[in-house]
Amino acid sequence: MAERNSRNGTTGPNAGAFPLDRRTLLGGAVVAALGVAGIGGFLYAENRIGPGRLTARSVVDRLQDTAGGTFPGYRRNHAKGVAVAGYFDSNGNGAELSKASVFRPGRYRLAGRFSLAGGNPHVPDAPTTPRGLGLQLFLPDGEQWRMAMIDVPVFLDATAQDFYDRTLAFAPDPATGKPDPAVVKDYLASHPKTAAALAVIEQGAPAPTFATSTFFSLNAFRFINGDGRAVPVRWRLEPENPPPATGSANGANILFDGLVTDMRARPLRWRLVVVVGETGVDPTDDATRMWPSDRRTVHVGTVVLDRIDTESADNVRDVNFDPLVLPNGIEPSDDPLLQARSAVYTESFRRRAGETKSPGAVVVKEA
Repeated sequence: MAERNSRNGTTGPNAGAFPLDRRTLLGGAVVAALGVAGIGGFLYAENRIGPGRLTARSVVDRLQDTAGGTFPGYRRNHAKGVAVAGYFDSNGNGAELSKASVFRPGRYRLAGRFSLAGGNPHVPDAPTTPRGLGLQLFLPDGEQWRMAMIDVPVFLDATAQDFYDRTLAFAPDPATGKPDPAVVKDYLASHPKTAAALAVIEQGAPAPTFATSTFFSLNAFRFINGDGRAVPVRWRLEPENPPPATGSANGANILFDGLVTDMRARPLRWRLVVVVGETGVDPTDDATRMWPSDRRTVHVGTVVLDRIDTESADNVRDVNFDPLVLPNGIEPSDDPLLQARSAVYTESFRRRAGETKSPGAVVVKEA
């Protein structure tokens, strides 16, 4: 199996998106989820990236170990998910910043996937589990724009080496099934960027539902306009008039059941807001650092999701939401994590491509 996986939509391998856990680091299971399932892609498949030889294969091995084994046919990370579809209404405001066709006024079809972090597709939903949203926008001339976003504004690691070191520091002790609090504390003391990013994440409680969640690009990118001017950007999806969380749902799929209920009632909408950074001032190579809150923002359009279904070959089961699938007018920044994420996605897909596919873990008609 192959899928469309390049700037112009050519075929290539795929895999899952990236997780991260948040809130309290010294709180048992939350720490375990954070430590090992920190991201769905960091390390180049066979390239040396530091003093040791870290590879995409070793990262995926660790993800599988943390999930408690291999679940054939599922993504090795963000395994539990559901397919959605809809469109992006571009208001034309983005054309000032980028020549990408997606910012011309108009409507563009999209497919997407909501997910929860972790490699086990059958675990019960938990309110503190990081939520992912992958989008695949279909643009003129066969171009695509793919996004892989999560519901926290910063990431815990600035480099692949930091990620690898953190997974070791937060690895569960076989005797207790939990990370060693002393080891975690020492790691945070010696990695101030991770500690600072965690403090940012802990400032806000998770939204009660998928529909009320804000999703962030995390990495910085570059927009190129028609005059060739480049500006650094990040973006976020802000919920627009989301339905209220009733609190009436329960069970193992409480978040996904709530999403199905919300989408069956009416389409869900998010404002796509681009944050424009200051060149040479705001960091573009460090996903652990926030940009100042007074940076200019531009509302460039609205994502509307009006269909939801069980994952299958007919929708997004085999789509790789690789954030480097970009249209002309959008380019990667110098963030080292962007290129590295693709390598682990590829390795994850390589493993599951030949496996028997199972039905999506969230069966919509039963929700």
